[in-house]
Amino acid sequence: MAVNVIDRVREQRPLIHHITNAVVMNFTANGLLAFGGSPIMANAKQEVAEVTRLSQGLLLNIGTLHENQVEAMILAGRAANEIGIPVVLDPVGAPATRYRSGVCQRILQEVKLTVIKGNAGELAHLVDQDVDTKGVDSTGEADAEAIVRLVAEKYQTGAVCTGEKDVGCIDKDVFVNETGHPLLAQITGSGCLLGSLLTASLTVEGNPKEKVLATLSHYGRAAEQAADHPDVKGPGTFIPRFVDALAMGAEK
Repeated sequence: MAVNVIDRVREQRPLIHHITNAVVMNFTANGLLAFGGSPIMANAKQEVAEVTRLSQGLLLNIGTLHENQVEAMILAGRAANEIGIPVVLDPVGAPATRYRSGVCQRILQEVKLTVIKGNAGELAHLVDQDVDTKGVDSTGEADAEAIVRLVAEKYQTGAVCTGEKDVGCIDKDVFVNETGHPLLAQITGSGCLLGSLLTASLTVEGNPKEKVLATLSHYGRAAEQAADHPDVKGPGTFIPRFVDALAMGAEK
């Protein structure tokens, strides 16, 4: 399953428009290229709709918000809906501030989403559930399966809750991915990159659940392979090996 999805991405090289977190743009672009997609990152509201119409998928990541970017996200999201391409929302730090929470609600109301990807705290906030959070990183206990079901039902979209185990819900079907490595939690932007790869996979033909699960599995296995490399001593040496591993073939 995974090998078929990853191969399709690499054959088609989908152009993914990112309106994303300024902290992670370089890492995200390189990671997506390694995975097999092609990144573009236009932020000006004067051009985002036009760029989106040239793309095969759209990622909206609210990590470093500002007013012009919010308007750009809405315009890009509407354009994506008009041409029928996948839209993924990463509600980074949604519970942290009222402004951030309000932006999420506006996007949810004005843009039809394909998948919402976040940690337990971020997703729980979108459905008015209480989960312990620390800024943008959630470390509290949560029933991830219940949360993804609630998010998927409320917003009529796919939902992916990342954590020690990733839990997803697509078309009312809940699934779990257990691949991954603790070093992913020690580098900035690991979740943001995952949102980019999910967007790329959703552009190719196939079952949506299989595409999401294949991406989660490949991402986690790449982290495991990178962490096992003898040159990796910690998060700094992990990053380049992780990008290398993303470029390797998926396991059958």
